Amino acid sequence: MEVVKKYTEPELVQLLRQRSQSAFAYLYDNYSGALLSIILTIVNEEELANDVLQEVFVKIWKQIESYDSNKGRLFTWMLNIARNASIDTVRSKSFQNSRQNRELTEDVYAAGGTSETRTDQIGLRKMVHSLKEEYRVLVELSYFQGYTQDEIANMLTIPLGTVKTRLRAALTQLREIIKP
Repeated sequence: MEVVKKYTEPELVQLLRQRSQSAFAYLYDNYSGALLSIILTIVNEEELANDVLQEVFVKIWKQIESYDSNKGRLFTWMLNIARNASIDTVRSKSFQNSRQNRELTEDVYAAGGTSETRTDQIGLRKMVHSLKEEYRVLVELSYFQGYTQDEIANMLTIPLGTVKTRLRAALTQLREIIKP
């Protein structure tokens, strides 16, 4: 029967900084499941989440020197690395393109045959089309097409502050239209 060594957090950090392979294996065995579940909540694709997890552990191995126990626990530090890597993956162009080019599933074919209309979206779009042109474009890009404010500013070559101000004004105007 194999004896499993347990490390305290300071011992584990010290061994990782000394590039101990057994300490890294211990770290992976004890934390990969928790980190993978966090990554999966953001990425939503198991294969891609496993790739991100691998990247996270490479970053942990390379950046263990930057861990500061005075700022928080080791797990919190690793969790932030995992969360940031997941968000970076989801925001990446390749991920966005893969989402657009993914294969159609049976669910899509089943939903395609329904005659269900979403009256809330139809009504909202009509209300959006009643906005000024400069507001309508921003609302369409932001809320219906999912672009970030930064992406919209770059796309339309207008300052980010202008995008934010116009979107806020558009939402205020929509609120007035919706009120009876």
